[in-house]
Amino acid sequence: MASSLRGKKILVVGGTSGIGFAVAKFSLLDHAAEVVVASSTNEKVDNAVSRLEALVVKHELEGKVRGLVVDGTKSENIKQLMVSAGEIDHLILTSVIGPIRPTPLNDSDLDQKKDMFDLQFWGLATAAQVAKIRPGGSIINTTGAAMYRPRPGFGLLCGLGGSLSALARGLAVDLAPIRVNCICPGIVKTELWESMPKEIHEHIFEQASEKSLVKHVADADEIADTYLFCMKCQYVTGQTIIVDGGATLV
Repeated sequence: MASSLRGKKILVVGGTSGIGFAVAKFSLLDHAAEVVVASSTNEKVDNAVSRLEALVVKHELEGKVRGLVVDGTKSENIKQLMVSAGEIDHLILTSVIGPIRPTPLNDSDLDQKKDMFDLQFWGLATAAQVAKIRPGGSIINTTGAAMYRPRPGFGLLCGLGGSLSALARGLAVDLAPIRVNCICPGIVKTELWESMPKEIHEHIFEQASEKSLVKHVADADEIADTYLFCMKCQYVTGQTIIVDGGATLV
C-alpha cells in the first residue's frame, strides 16, 4: 500500500459534511496535493473550504483546497463538475439525500423518491462515464449496511444500496485498470442525524453501541480510514467493504 496520498488530487462529491468532509480532511493530512470538495450550495462549499484551509494552515500542509457547487441529481451538472475538476487521481462519492428516515413502500410517492437514485446511482454512472481519472486512480462510492439486514420501511433504501454495490462491481470490470470500490458504513455519527430530536438519535446510538461487537458507534473520522485504504491499496477493486462494527453479524 502506498505510504501516503502525496501528490494526489482528490475530488469528494458530498465533501462538505459527514463522511465526505472527513475523507477530505484526512486526505490533506495524508499530504494530498489538492482536495476538491463539491456540494449543493455555495454556503456549504464555502464553509467546508474555510475549515479545510484552516486545517492546512494549522498543520503547515502543502495541499490546496478548492470548492465546487453541483446539483448531484442532474446528469448535466455532474458532467460539468467533472470538466471543472479536471484530471483527478481519486473520485469519492458520499452524497445522500437526507434526513435518514424509513420510506415505507405503501406510503411513499415513488416519483418523489427517484431523486435518491438520480443522486447516488445515476450520479455514480455519469461521473464514471466522464471523469478523467489518472493511471493508478480509483472511484469510491458509498452505500449503506441496510441492504444486508433490511428493517421494516427500508425496502427502497435496501434496493438503492444493493444497486450501488452491484454497479461498483460492474464498473470495476468496465473501467479497469481504474479501480472501483464501494464503502458500506453502518450507523455513523454525522450531521444527517441532526434533523431528529437529540434524545431520539442519542437513544438510537446507545442501542446500536450496546448491540455492536465493538461497543461504540463510529464517527465520520473513523469511517474515513476505509476510503484512504481503498485509495492507496492498488490491489483492491470491485469490492463492497462493510464498516459497521459487526452490526450485520448480530
